[in-house]
Amino acid sequence: MTVTGHYLGMELRIEAFDHENLAYFRHCAAGAFHLQRCTACTLLRYPPTTACPWCSHPDAVWTPVEGRGTVHSYAEVHHAIQPAFAGHLPYLILIVELDTQRGQPGPENALRIAGNLATAAGDLATPGLVARIGIGSRVRMVFKKIGPDLAMPLWTLDEVASGPIWRYPE
Repeated sequence: MTVTGHYLGMELRIEAFDHENLAYFRHCAAGAFHLQRCTACTLLRYPPTTACPWCSHPDAVWTPVEGRGTVHSYAEVHHAIQPAFAGHLPYLILIVELDTQRGQPGPENALRIAGNLATAAGDLATPGLVARIGIGSRVRMVFKKIGPDLAMPLWTLDEVASGPIWRYPE
């Protein structure tokens, strides 16, 4: 069954044949973050896919993962390519390095997940929140329900964690 939702006035759809993404976003719709764990090498993987990027084994199980991490990189967008984002400028696209599985299978490896910066309620971040985020900021995942079986995974500032941050010069 194809799953659809609306985010900032745009229709998003995941087709019935896209089994991996359907499963990923259904977990998000349930308010839980899950990733595939390879049944052969036991490493987690992202994005959802049909085979392990580490050992090529095709079998995996969906595993609950804590959605917390550190901003590895970010892009601050000042010109909205999609009209739906125009009223939310500037907004951030984050690359977040998860705490889970950091340094595996090698010291430079980590699970890194892209997503927009949002408020704790799942709305795109205000300019004041955008100005507080930089490389090294601690964030946690939140979900914005956008359809009956679909939620958008987003990142918000983890208020209980702190650490040094670095921002690109203005």
